[in-house]
Amino acid sequence: MSRLCLVEDDPIMGESLADRFALEGIDACWCKDAEEAETRLLNEPFALVVCDIRLPGLSGDQLFERLRAARAQVPPFVFVTGFGDLDRAVELLRLGAADYITKPFDLDHLLARVRDLMGTGPARRGEVRLGVSPAMERVDNLLRRIAPLDATVLIRGETGTGKEVVARRLHQLSGRGPFVAVNCAALVETLAESELFGHERGAFTGASQAHAGVFEQASGGTLFLDEVGDMPLPLQAKLLRVLQERTVVRVGGKGTIQVDARVVFATHQDLEGLILDGRFREDLYFRINLVQLRIPPLRERPEDIPWLAAAFLADCGARRGGRALRLDPAAGQALAAHPWPGNVRELRHCIERACIFADGEVLRPLDLFEPASCPSCAPPSDGSLDGYLAECERRYIEQRLDANAGKVMATAEGLGISRKSLWERMKRLGIQRKGG
Repeated sequence: MSRLCLVEDDPIMGESLADRFALEGIDACWCKDAEEAETRLLNEPFALVVCDIRLPGLSGDQLFERLRAARAQVPPFVFVTGFGDLDRAVELLRLGAADYITKPFDLDHLLARVRDLMGTGPARRGEVRLGVSPAMERVDNLLRRIAPLDATVLIRGETGTGKEVVARRLHQLSGRGPFVAVNCAALVETLAESELFGHERGAFTGASQAHAGVFEQASGGTLFLDEVGDMPLPLQAKLLRVLQERTVVRVGGKGTIQVDARVVFATHQDLEGLILDGRFREDLYFRINLVQLRIPPLRERPEDIPWLAAAFLADCGARRGGRALRLDPAAGQALAAHPWPGNVRELRHCIERACIFADGEVLRPLDLFEPASCPSCAPPSDGSLDGYLAECERRYIEQRLDANAGKVMATAEGLGISRKSLWERMKRLGIQRKGG
Protein backbone atom coordinates (compact mmCIF):
# COMPACT_ATOMS: atom_id res chain seq x y z
CA MET A 1 0.00 0.00 0.00
CA SER A 2 1.26 3.53 -0.75
CA ARG A 3 2.40 5.31 2.38
CA LEU A 4 2.20 8.93 3.45
CA CYS A 5 4.77 10.65 5.66
CA LEU A 6 3.21 13.22 8.01
CA VAL A 7 5.70 15.65 9.55
CA GLU A 8 4.02 17.65 12.32
CA ASP A 9 5.33 18.62 15.77
CA ASP A 10 2.01 19.90 17.15
CA PRO A 11 0.62 16.89 19.11
CA ILE A 12 -3.02 17.88 18.69
CA MET A 13 -2.86 18.55 14.96
CA GLY A 14 -0.54 15.61 14.34
CA GLU A 15 -2.76 13.12 16.16
CA SER A 16 -5.89 14.52 14.53
CA LEU A 17 -4.43 14.22 11.03
CA ALA A 18 -2.96 10.77 11.67
CA ASP A 19 -6.31 9.49 12.98
CA ARG A 20 -8.22 10.97 10.03
CA PHE A 21 -5.78 9.49 7.51
CA ALA A 22 -6.24 6.09 9.19
CA LEU A 23 -10.03 6.39 9.02
CA GLU A 24 -9.72 7.19 5.31
CA GLY A 25 -7.63 4.09 4.71
CA ILE A 26 -4.40 6.04 4.15
CA ASP A 27 -1.28 4.42 5.65
CA ALA A 28 0.38 7.41 7.34
CA CYS A 29 3.65 7.47 9.26
CA TRP A 30 3.64 10.36 11.75
CA CYS A 31 7.06 11.94 12.36
CA LYS A 32 7.19 14.56 15.11
CA ASP A 33 10.29 16.34 13.80
CA ALA A 34 12.18 16.77 10.54
CA GLU A 35 15.20 14.74 11.66
CA GLU A 36 13.08 11.61 12.16
CA ALA A 37 11.33 12.28 8.85
CA GLU A 38 14.65 12.67 7.03
CA THR A 39 15.88 9.28 8.26
CA ARG A 40 12.69 7.55 7.20
CA LEU A 41 12.43 9.29 3.85
CA LEU A 42 16.00 8.36 2.96
CA ASN A 43 15.46 4.71 3.85
CA GLU A 44 11.78 3.91 3.25
CA PRO A 45 9.47 4.38 0.25
CA PHE A 46 6.73 7.01 0.57
CA ALA A 47 4.21 8.22 -2.01
CA LEU A 48 3.65 11.66 -0.42
CA VAL A 49 4.87 13.95 2.35
CA VAL A 50 2.57 16.34 4.27
CA CYS A 51 4.91 18.63 6.17
CA ASP A 52 4.57 21.69 8.38
CA ILE A 53 7.04 24.43 7.46
CA ARG A 54 7.66 25.53 11.04
CA LEU A 55 9.24 22.66 13.00
CA PRO A 56 11.64 22.63 15.94
CA GLY A 57 15.27 22.31 14.91
CA LEU A 58 15.34 21.47 11.22
CA SER A 59 12.45 23.28 9.49
CA GLY A 60 10.18 21.71 6.89
CA ASP A 61 11.63 23.69 4.01
CA GLN A 62 15.18 22.79 5.08
CA LEU A 63 14.15 19.13 5.16
CA PHE A 64 12.85 19.44 1.60
CA GLU A 65 16.06 21.06 0.35
CA ARG A 66 18.29 18.51 2.11
CA LEU A 67 16.35 15.62 0.58
CA ARG A 68 16.61 17.18 -2.87
CA ALA A 69 20.35 17.50 -2.44
CA ALA A 70 20.73 13.93 -1.13
CA ARG A 71 18.63 11.99 -3.65
CA ALA A 72 17.38 12.31 -7.21
CA GLN A 73 13.74 11.42 -6.53
CA VAL A 74 11.87 13.10 -3.67
CA PRO A 75 8.21 12.25 -2.95
CA PRO A 76 5.71 15.05 -3.65
CA PHE A 77 5.65 17.53 -0.75
CA VAL A 78 2.51 19.30 0.46
CA PHE A 79 3.49 22.04 2.91
CA VAL A 80 1.27 23.26 5.75
CA THR A 81 1.92 26.95 6.27
CA GLY A 82 0.73 29.95 8.22
CA PHE A 83 0.11 33.31 6.59
CA GLY A 84 3.52 34.59 7.64
CA ASP A 85 5.25 31.78 5.72
CA LEU A 86 3.20 32.18 2.55
CA ASP A 87 5.99 33.73 0.48
CA ARG A 88 8.30 30.88 1.46
CA ALA A 89 5.65 28.31 0.50
CA VAL A 90 5.31 29.92 -2.92
CA GLU A 91 9.11 29.82 -3.29
CA LEU A 92 9.05 26.10 -2.42
CA LEU A 93 6.59 25.52 -5.26
CA ARG A 94 9.14 27.08 -7.58
CA LEU A 95 11.70 24.62 -6.23
CA GLY A 96 9.50 21.62 -6.97
CA ALA A 97 7.05 21.16 -4.09
CA ALA A 98 3.68 19.78 -5.14
CA ASP A 99 1.39 22.15 -3.23
CA TYR A 100 0.77 24.04 -0.01
CA ILE A 101 -2.25 24.68 2.21
CA THR A 102 -2.67 27.58 4.61
CA LYS A 103 -3.80 27.41 8.24
CA PRO A 104 -6.57 27.16 9.20
CA PHE A 105 -7.37 24.67 6.45
CA ASP A 106 -10.35 22.60 5.35
CA LEU A 107 -9.51 18.98 6.21
CA ASP A 108 -11.69 17.63 3.39
CA HIS A 109 -9.79 19.83 0.94
CA LEU A 110 -6.48 18.45 2.22
CA LEU A 111 -7.75 14.87 1.94
CA ALA A 112 -8.89 15.49 -1.62
CA ARG A 113 -5.45 16.82 -2.54
CA VAL A 114 -3.74 13.88 -0.78
CA ARG A 115 -5.87 11.39 -2.71
CA ASP A 116 -5.18 13.22 -5.93
CA LEU A 117 -1.40 13.20 -5.44
CA MET A 118 -1.32 9.59 -4.20
CA GLY A 119 -3.60 8.41 -7.00
CA THR A 120 -6.10 6.86 -4.59
CA GLY A 121 -9.86 7.20 -4.38
CA PRO A 122 -11.42 7.04 -7.86
CA ALA A 123 -13.96 9.70 -6.99
CA ARG A 124 -11.15 12.19 -6.45
CA ARG A 125 -8.78 11.12 -9.21
CA GLY A 126 -8.70 13.60 -12.05
CA GLU A 127 -10.28 16.35 -9.96
CA VAL A 128 -10.10 19.72 -11.69
CA ARG A 129 -8.39 22.37 -9.58
CA LEU A 130 -8.32 26.04 -10.47
CA GLY A 131 -5.39 27.43 -8.48
CA VAL A 132 -4.16 28.42 -5.04
CA SER A 133 -4.69 32.18 -5.20
CA PRO A 134 -7.44 33.83 -3.13
CA ALA A 135 -9.03 35.01 -6.41
CA MET A 136 -9.40 31.48 -7.77
CA GLU A 137 -10.48 30.13 -4.39
CA ARG A 138 -13.34 32.66 -4.53
CA VAL A 139 -14.23 31.46 -8.02
CA ASP A 140 -14.25 27.86 -6.80
CA ASN A 141 -16.48 28.76 -3.86
CA LEU A 142 -18.94 30.41 -6.25
CA LEU A 143 -18.91 27.33 -8.46
CA ARG A 144 -19.81 25.17 -5.46
CA ARG A 145 -22.83 27.39 -4.80
CA ILE A 146 -23.90 27.35 -8.44
CA ALA A 147 -23.34 23.62 -9.06
CA PRO A 148 -26.65 22.32 -7.58
CA LEU A 149 -28.68 24.98 -9.43
CA ASP A 150 -30.08 24.60 -12.94
CA ALA A 151 -28.77 28.00 -14.00
CA THR A 152 -27.17 29.29 -17.20
CA VAL A 153 -23.67 30.62 -16.54
CA LEU A 154 -21.59 33.22 -18.41
CA ILE A 155 -17.83 33.05 -17.86
CA ARG A 156 -15.88 36.16 -18.84
CA GLY A 157 -12.15 36.67 -19.01
CA GLU A 158 -9.21 37.38 -21.26
CA THR A 159 -8.05 34.82 -23.79
CA GLY A 160 -6.06 32.06 -22.13
CA THR A 161 -7.30 32.58 -18.56
CA GLY A 162 -8.74 29.06 -18.36
CA LYS A 163 -12.45 29.60 -18.95
CA GLU A 164 -12.95 26.03 -20.15
CA VAL A 165 -11.16 24.71 -17.06
CA VAL A 166 -13.64 26.66 -14.92
CA ALA A 167 -16.53 25.22 -16.93
CA ARG A 168 -15.18 21.70 -16.43
CA ARG A 169 -14.85 22.36 -12.71
CA LEU A 170 -18.50 23.45 -12.55
CA HIS A 171 -19.48 20.32 -14.49
CA GLN A 172 -17.48 18.14 -12.12
CA LEU A 173 -19.10 19.71 -9.06
CA SER A 174 -22.54 19.28 -10.65
CA GLY A 175 -22.16 15.51 -10.96
CA ARG A 176 -23.86 15.65 -14.36
CA GLY A 177 -23.51 13.42 -17.41
CA PRO A 178 -21.42 14.27 -20.49
CA PHE A 179 -19.38 17.44 -20.95
CA VAL A 180 -19.46 18.77 -24.53
CA ALA A 181 -17.39 21.80 -25.57
CA VAL A 182 -17.82 23.87 -28.74
CA ASN A 183 -15.80 26.88 -29.88
CA CYS A 184 -18.34 29.16 -31.56
CA ALA A 185 -15.56 31.13 -33.26
CA ALA A 186 -14.45 27.94 -35.07
CA LEU A 187 -17.90 27.02 -36.41
CA VAL A 188 -18.30 27.16 -40.19
CA GLU A 189 -21.32 29.41 -40.67
CA THR A 190 -22.97 27.15 -43.26
CA LEU A 191 -22.70 24.13 -40.95
CA ALA A 192 -23.08 25.85 -37.57
CA GLU A 193 -26.81 25.15 -37.25
CA SER A 194 -26.29 21.47 -38.01
CA GLU A 195 -23.42 21.29 -35.50
CA LEU A 196 -25.50 22.86 -32.74
CA PHE A 197 -28.95 21.44 -33.39
CA GLY A 198 -28.31 18.38 -35.56
CA HIS A 199 -29.73 17.35 -38.94
CA GLU A 200 -31.81 14.61 -40.47
CA ARG A 201 -30.66 12.31 -43.22
CA GLY A 202 -30.88 14.04 -46.62
CA ALA A 203 -31.28 17.50 -45.09
CA PHE A 204 -28.54 18.80 -47.40
CA THR A 205 -25.92 17.51 -49.78
CA GLY A 206 -23.61 15.17 -47.92
CA ALA A 207 -26.05 14.44 -45.09
CA SER A 208 -25.99 10.69 -45.63
CA GLN A 209 -27.24 9.93 -42.13
CA ALA A 210 -28.95 11.64 -39.23
CA HIS A 211 -26.73 13.59 -36.84
CA ALA A 212 -27.39 14.63 -33.24
CA GLY A 213 -26.29 18.19 -32.49
CA VAL A 214 -24.31 19.18 -29.44
CA PHE A 215 -27.45 20.08 -27.47
CA GLU A 216 -28.62 16.48 -27.82
CA GLN A 217 -25.14 15.09 -27.17
CA ALA A 218 -24.89 17.08 -23.93
CA SER A 219 -28.42 16.30 -22.71
CA GLY A 220 -28.25 15.39 -19.04
CA GLY A 221 -24.83 17.01 -18.78
CA THR A 222 -23.10 20.29 -19.58
CA LEU A 223 -22.76 22.12 -22.91
CA PHE A 224 -19.92 24.64 -23.00
CA LEU A 225 -20.24 27.25 -25.75
CA ASP A 226 -16.96 29.15 -25.90
CA GLU A 227 -16.57 32.55 -27.60
CA VAL A 228 -20.31 33.09 -27.87
CA GLY A 229 -19.62 36.70 -28.88
CA ASP A 230 -18.47 35.41 -32.29
CA MET A 231 -21.76 33.69 -33.06
CA PRO A 232 -23.58 35.10 -36.16
CA LEU A 233 -26.78 37.04 -35.46
CA PRO A 234 -29.15 34.61 -37.27
CA LEU A 235 -27.80 31.75 -35.17
CA GLN A 236 -28.18 33.83 -32.01
CA ALA A 237 -31.93 34.03 -32.59
CA LYS A 238 -32.20 30.24 -32.93
CA LEU A 239 -30.04 29.73 -29.86
CA LEU A 240 -32.32 32.01 -27.84
CA ARG A 241 -35.32 29.94 -28.83
CA VAL A 242 -33.63 26.70 -27.77
CA LEU A 243 -32.69 28.18 -24.41
CA GLN A 244 -36.24 29.36 -23.80
CA GLU A 245 -38.09 26.25 -24.99
CA ARG A 246 -35.56 23.55 -24.07
CA THR A 247 -36.19 21.87 -27.41
CA VAL A 248 -34.34 21.67 -30.71
CA VAL A 249 -35.48 21.04 -34.25
CA ARG A 250 -32.90 19.32 -36.41
CA VAL A 251 -32.07 20.78 -39.81
CA GLY A 252 -34.45 19.09 -42.22
CA GLY A 253 -36.61 17.81 -39.37
CA LYS A 254 -40.15 18.66 -38.30
CA GLY A 255 -40.57 17.38 -34.77
CA THR A 256 -39.07 18.91 -31.66
CA ILE A 257 -36.57 17.06 -29.49
CA GLN A 258 -36.45 17.74 -25.77
CA VAL A 259 -32.98 18.61 -24.43
CA ASP A 260 -31.82 18.96 -20.84
CA ALA A 261 -28.30 20.36 -20.65
CA ARG A 262 -26.85 23.05 -18.46
CA VAL A 263 -25.40 25.60 -20.88
CA VAL A 264 -22.23 27.44 -19.89
CA PHE A 265 -21.16 30.34 -22.11
CA ALA A 266 -17.77 32.02 -22.27
CA THR A 267 -16.34 35.06 -24.00
CA HIS A 268 -13.36 37.39 -23.93
CA GLN A 269 -15.30 40.08 -25.76
CA ASP A 270 -17.18 43.15 -24.53
CA LEU A 271 -20.73 41.89 -25.08
CA GLU A 272 -22.24 45.19 -24.00
CA GLY A 273 -20.20 46.94 -26.70
CA LEU A 274 -21.27 44.35 -29.27
CA ILE A 275 -24.92 45.04 -28.37
CA LEU A 276 -24.43 48.75 -29.00
CA ASP A 277 -22.80 47.90 -32.35
CA GLY A 278 -25.76 45.69 -33.28
CA ARG A 279 -23.62 42.54 -33.36
CA PHE A 280 -25.08 40.77 -30.33
CA ARG A 281 -28.73 40.38 -29.38
CA GLU A 282 -29.68 42.14 -26.17
CA ASP A 283 -32.39 39.58 -25.37
CA LEU A 284 -29.87 36.74 -25.71
CA TYR A 285 -27.45 38.64 -23.47
CA PHE A 286 -30.05 38.91 -20.70
CA ARG A 287 -30.90 35.22 -21.14
CA ILE A 288 -27.34 33.94 -20.80
CA ASN A 289 -26.23 36.44 -18.15
CA LEU A 290 -28.19 34.86 -15.30
CA VAL A 291 -24.99 34.02 -13.39
CA GLN A 292 -21.76 35.74 -14.41
CA LEU A 293 -18.24 34.74 -13.38
CA ARG A 294 -15.16 36.85 -14.12
CA ILE A 295 -11.88 34.95 -14.35
CA PRO A 296 -9.01 37.28 -13.43
CA PRO A 297 -5.96 37.39 -15.71
CA LEU A 298 -2.82 35.67 -14.48
CA ARG A 299 -1.12 39.01 -13.69
CA GLU A 300 -3.81 39.63 -11.04
CA ARG A 301 -3.17 36.30 -9.29
CA PRO A 302 0.62 35.87 -9.08
CA GLU A 303 0.26 33.17 -6.42
CA ASP A 304 -0.96 30.81 -9.14
CA ILE A 305 2.11 31.22 -11.35
CA PRO A 306 4.46 28.86 -9.42
CA TRP A 307 1.61 26.43 -8.71
CA LEU A 308 0.65 26.23 -12.38
CA ALA A 309 4.29 26.02 -13.45
CA ALA A 310 4.82 23.09 -11.07
CA ALA A 311 1.73 21.34 -12.46
CA PHE A 312 2.86 21.85 -16.06
CA LEU A 313 6.35 20.61 -15.19
CA ALA A 314 4.83 17.48 -13.65
CA ASP A 315 2.78 16.87 -16.80
CA CYS A 316 5.85 17.31 -18.97
CA GLY A 317 7.85 14.99 -16.74
CA ALA A 318 5.18 12.29 -16.99
CA ARG A 319 5.24 12.50 -20.78
CA ARG A 320 9.06 12.28 -20.74
CA GLY A 321 9.00 8.96 -18.95
CA GLY A 322 8.93 10.28 -15.41
CA ARG A 323 12.07 12.45 -15.61
CA ALA A 324 11.12 15.39 -13.41
CA LEU A 325 12.38 18.88 -14.24
CA ARG A 326 12.47 21.76 -11.80
CA LEU A 327 13.03 25.50 -11.83
CA ASP A 328 16.02 27.19 -10.31
CA PRO A 329 15.23 30.26 -8.11
CA ALA A 330 16.15 32.73 -10.87
CA ALA A 331 13.78 30.96 -13.28
CA GLY A 332 10.98 31.19 -10.72
CA GLN A 333 11.65 34.91 -10.34
CA ALA A 334 11.61 35.34 -14.12
CA LEU A 335 8.22 33.62 -14.30
CA ALA A 336 6.89 35.84 -11.50
CA ALA A 337 8.15 39.02 -13.19
CA HIS A 338 6.71 38.23 -16.63
CA PRO A 339 3.39 40.03 -17.44
CA TRP A 340 1.80 36.97 -19.15
CA PRO A 341 -0.37 38.71 -21.74
CA GLY A 342 -1.40 35.26 -22.97
CA ASN A 343 -2.29 34.19 -19.42
CA VAL A 344 -2.32 30.49 -18.41
CA ARG A 345 -2.12 29.31 -22.01
CA GLU A 346 1.09 31.27 -22.53
CA LEU A 347 2.56 29.91 -19.29
CA ARG A 348 1.79 26.33 -20.32
CA HIS A 349 3.39 26.82 -23.73
CA CYS A 350 6.43 28.44 -22.09
CA ILE A 351 6.95 25.47 -19.74
CA GLU A 352 6.32 22.85 -22.44
CA ARG A 353 8.74 24.54 -24.84
CA ALA A 354 11.40 24.72 -22.13
CA CYS A 355 10.92 21.01 -21.32
CA ILE A 356 11.45 20.09 -24.97
CA PHE A 357 14.71 21.99 -25.39
CA ALA A 358 16.19 21.81 -21.88
CA ASP A 359 19.56 20.09 -21.64
CA GLY A 360 19.53 19.31 -17.94
CA GLU A 361 17.15 18.65 -15.06
CA VAL A 362 17.01 22.28 -13.90
CA LEU A 363 15.34 25.02 -15.95
CA ARG A 364 16.96 28.46 -15.92
CA PRO A 365 15.62 31.82 -17.15
CA LEU A 366 17.15 31.46 -20.61
CA ASP A 367 15.41 28.07 -20.98
CA LEU A 368 12.09 29.87 -20.54
CA PHE A 369 12.49 33.23 -22.29
CA GLU A 370 14.46 34.96 -24.97
CA PRO A 371 16.66 37.69 -23.43
CA ALA A 372 14.75 40.40 -25.33
CA SER A 373 11.47 39.44 -23.60
CA CYS A 374 12.95 38.81 -20.16
CA PRO A 375 14.97 41.64 -18.58
CA SER A 376 16.04 39.36 -15.74
CA CYS A 377 17.48 36.91 -18.29
CA ALA A 378 19.87 39.46 -19.67
CA PRO A 379 23.32 39.46 -18.08
CA PRO A 380 24.48 42.66 -16.35
CA SER A 381 26.49 45.11 -18.38
CA ASP A 382 29.71 44.10 -16.65
CA GLY A 383 29.01 40.41 -17.18
CA SER A 384 29.74 39.54 -13.54
CA LEU A 385 27.96 36.93 -11.45
CA ASP A 386 27.57 39.41 -8.59
CA GLY A 387 25.84 41.85 -10.93
CA TYR A 388 23.48 39.18 -12.19
CA LEU A 389 22.54 38.04 -8.68
CA ALA A 390 22.01 41.64 -7.55
CA GLU A 391 19.67 42.23 -10.49
CA CYS A 392 17.67 39.10 -9.63
CA GLU A 393 17.48 40.20 -5.98
CA ARG A 394 16.35 43.71 -6.96
CA ARG A 395 13.58 42.45 -9.21
CA TYR A 396 12.34 39.95 -6.63
CA ILE A 397 12.20 42.56 -3.85
CA GLU A 398 10.39 44.98 -6.18
CA GLN A 399 7.87 42.27 -7.02
CA ARG A 400 7.21 41.51 -3.33
CA LEU A 401 6.87 45.23 -2.57
CA ASP A 402 4.31 45.56 -5.36
CA ALA A 403 2.40 42.55 -4.00
CA ASN A 404 2.28 44.25 -0.56
CA ALA A 405 1.25 47.65 -1.94
CA GLY A 406 4.74 49.02 -1.19
CA LYS A 407 4.54 48.27 2.56
CA VAL A 408 8.07 47.66 3.79
CA MET A 409 7.16 45.96 7.07
CA ALA A 410 4.78 43.46 5.44
CA THR A 411 7.33 42.76 2.72
CA ALA A 412 10.12 42.20 5.24
CA GLU A 413 7.97 39.75 7.20
CA GLY A 414 7.11 37.86 4.02
CA LEU A 415 10.78 37.66 3.04
CA GLY A 416 11.74 36.45 6.51
CA ILE A 417 14.12 39.35 7.20
CA SER A 418 14.01 42.39 9.47
CA ARG A 419 12.68 45.76 8.38
CA LYS A 420 16.15 47.23 8.82
CA SER A 421 17.70 44.53 6.64
CA LEU A 422 15.16 45.16 3.91
CA TRP A 423 15.82 48.92 4.05
CA GLU A 424 19.55 48.29 3.68
CA ARG A 425 19.02 46.01 0.71
CA MET A 426 16.68 48.53 -0.93
CA LYS A 427 19.26 51.29 -0.46
CA ARG A 428 22.06 49.13 -1.84
CA LEU A 429 19.99 48.04 -4.87
CA GLY A 430 18.56 51.50 -5.58
CA ILE A 431 14.93 50.53 -4.88
CA GLN A 432 12.66 53.51 -4.19
CA ARG A 433 10.16 53.34 -1.34
CA LYS A 434 6.55 53.14 -2.55
CA GLY A 435 4.61 52.76 0.64
CA GLY A 436 4.73 52.54 4.41
